[in-house]
Amino acid sequence: MNELLQKAVSSIIAAGYQLDTDAFSFLHTLPQTEDILKLTEEIIKKMKNTPEKPLFVSKDLLEEVAKETLLEEKEPPLALSSPPMIETKKAFHAYAKDIDADMKVIDDPTDKICATGAIEEYVEYFQDRFRKLRKILRQRMDAKDAMSISEARKAPVNSKVKIIGMITEKRESKQKIFLQVEDLDANITVLASPTKNPSLVEKAQILLLDQVVCVIGFKGKNDLLIAEDFILPDIPKRKPRRASMPVYATLISDLHVGSKKFMQEAFKRFLLWLNGKVGNEKMKYVASHVKYVIVAGDLVDGIGVYPKQIEELAIKDIYKQYQEVASFIEQIPDYIELLIIPGNHDASRKALPQPAIPKEYIEPLLKTRKVFSCGNPSIVSLHGVELLLYHGRSLDDVIAVAPNMSFHTPGKAMNLLLQGRHLAPIYGERTLIAPELQDYLVIERIPDVFQAGHVHVQSHGVYRGVLVVNSGAWQQQTEYQKRMGLLPTPGIVPVVNLQTLQVTSLDFTSPFL
Repeated sequence: MNELLQKAVSSIIAAGYQLDTDAFSFLHTLPQTEDILKLTEEIIKKMKNTPEKPLFVSKDLLEEVAKETLLEEKEPPLALSSPPMIETKKAFHAYAKDIDADMKVIDDPTDKICATGAIEEYVEYFQDRFRKLRKILRQRMDAKDAMSISEARKAPVNSKVKIIGMITEKRESKQKIFLQVEDLDANITVLASPTKNPSLVEKAQILLLDQVVCVIGFKGKNDLLIAEDFILPDIPKRKPRRASMPVYATLISDLHVGSKKFMQEAFKRFLLWLNGKVGNEKMKYVASHVKYVIVAGDLVDGIGVYPKQIEELAIKDIYKQYQEVASFIEQIPDYIELLIIPGNHDASRKALPQPAIPKEYIEPLLKTRKVFSCGNPSIVSLHGVELLLYHGRSLDDVIAVAPNMSFHTPGKAMNLLLQGRHLAPIYGERTLIAPELQDYLVIERIPDVFQAGHVHVQSHGVYRGVLVVNSGAWQQQTEYQKRMGLLPTPGIVPVVNLQTLQVTSLDFTSPFL
């Protein structure tokens, strides 16, 4: 990606906004000069002055502002108004250094994993998923009276029925969608047609295979159920827990150390910032309150993870990759607690849930400082605030099949996982899922913060009281990502104030901030 374009995208994200797909494509068509930075500045001003406070920057708004700015040839080039990130001589006092850590690991799959891959285990796995999600659905007032599919099949034609089942097949035909839905004892065909409810087909389109859903409708002939509505388990609206003091958590992921595309200089600036050695007064204030650094997977680039990866590796030995990680990690101040989970590039098994990275690989990290190493996914509590930590591999599958999803807006896909109360609902696609006796990917506890990574695009938003954060990356675009149409926004770090759950996004991609 052109450096100026990357700065433009980064500044929009840092201001708390996101680009929809059409807007992102439009930016690519503009001349890649410093005028694009001026355009970005005007966009942010306009968004802040909009009464509705929209989350997304639209293509229409970009075109409108572009006509007002880029076509005025006499305007001087935009000067970077932010101060340079230079080393500061003023003494740095870390507020977080005087605060005792309060971190508890609530759930970690590492010691629970026992799958062997037997057919019987797959059956038990999906039965456990169904039971857990059915229980969650029955806690809803609008789904607690659902009957079994066997009872629904025996109901008179045209009688109203309500069932809970897992979607095993999905077929679209013109404006109609047919679903095969089953519970522990029977199955039924569900028809979603716009005849009864015009928005029903749109609802059915976002339903995913292997998702558990409540269907409300009328009994048709034979074993057909004509749907009137679909109810997902979802999370209730709630007020999140908050810390009693202003301690901050820095959420990062996808370092990909070992890759030629690893942004070493940007990461060094990040480490200097944590130590209070660079940044303006506001940045130093934020750094002084950081008590936790969470790394949501892909510490290293690994070996043989994607086609022709070897050509883009600077370090071709995975043990040496982790040694290099250790050389960076040891620069994080000792008073900051560090917690890591694995990603699909790390030296852990690829199937979900992943156990913690084996000690034989992360031994160099453990020798340099205290590290909490957990599995993927894990739930931790920081000063009473619960975080659901997940690398995010299944976001690939959700974005590929659900309508209106994009790698550029990972928050929408993460919201969909919360709605379905499952981290990897689709079985048999890119995301490998191990047939554990229990489904540890069901979202039974409602988090206050949901962090994922994997797609290399930093974003944050709030869904029903849950702060949803994708922590971006520290790797520039790879050739594989180019072929996938993935344009990352690396080097941007979300920092969460655990007392307010407000997010400060810091851009370390250049010496200017």
